Amino acid sequence: MSQKRFWQMSGRLAGAALVLMAAVVGCAGAGAKVEGKIGVIDAQRILDNTNAGKKAKDTLVSFSKNRQALMEFDEKELRRMEEDLVKQAGILSPAAKREREEQFRRRVQDYQQKAADLNREVQEKQKDVLEGFREKVEAVTGKVAKRLALQIIVDRSKGGPTIYHEENLDISSQVIEEFNRQYP
Repeated sequence: MSQKRFWQMSGRLAGAALVLMAAVVGCAGAGAKVEGKIGVIDAQRILDNTNAGKKAKDTLVSFSKNRQALMEFDEKELRRMEEDLVKQAGILSPAAKREREEQFRRRVQDYQQKAADLNREVQEKQKDVLEGFREKVEAVTGKVAKRLALQIIVDRSKGGPTIYHEENLDISSQVIEEFNRQYP
């Protein structure tokens, strides 16, 4: 799961945006003025510009590289087996050739299964790390929102629920500052 998709899937923020949109449409249709203070955050920017976000991304990169190194070792071994099979194809008996081909096919299947397992492991790690980070972002954002007397915060990340906002509504910088104070 990509980081962008993770943030897009945040049900609380998307739900809040839908409630806000419904309130705006309902009030605007009745000619009423919408009261209340709204803030906007860029969750991706918070991930990229906080110490904890950078640590989370580094953890994920390191974890992924480790898994990739395991796969590269197996890839090299498979290539070596394939080259040996091609080189020895002319001198092996038909039965020996079939047996080597079968061994190679089994190793390829094992490799594919291992790749799928490691990919799933990386995705689970990404989900766990980003979920923990998202919970911290929500807590810190709530603290900043209360300090600024905001009633709703909407995610403006690319692909998020916000179509338009005025730049002065963006409190990402305040959230980043507070986040770095709380989680150095």
